[in-house]
Amino acid sequence: MEFLNPIDKDKVAENPGTLPYPHHIGGIVIRPEDNGKIKSKALTAMREQTNIQMNQIQQQVELLVQQANTLRERMEISEKIYQTELSFEPLIGHIYHLYLKDGIYKLLMIGPNDWGKLPKTLVYVGTVKMLGDYTWEVIK
Repeated sequence: MEFLNPIDKDKVAENPGTLPYPHHIGGIVIRPEDNGKIKSKALTAMREQTNIQMNQIQQQVELLVQQANTLRERMEISEKIYQTELSFEPLIGHIYHLYLKDGIYKLLMIGPNDWGKLPKTLVYVGTVKMLGDYTWEVIK
């Protein structure tokens, strides 16, 4: 006796795992993904994250520019002070006052309010403090 398979060959898949739909009653429903929607969400998230990171980098650059400007200002005032005629040895951490007299800078311990009346020959430039690295910080 010859065996006859009761299942119709037209209703059976040879490789059921490759079908784009479930091949038996208990199988999960497989729906095709909307690729445009997925790409749109991914692009939105990517743009948001890169904008956050770009803003952080921009803030860091602005801080570096500010620090560079402060350092340049310290260097410029330090050069002016070291070109003056110093009649004393300035000490680290002490505050001094810079004046201009006849086109020459002078570093003095006397502040502009300590004179009573500022001599007409002196022009007050600013108040400075000597830092540990022998540069000068402008206080006023």
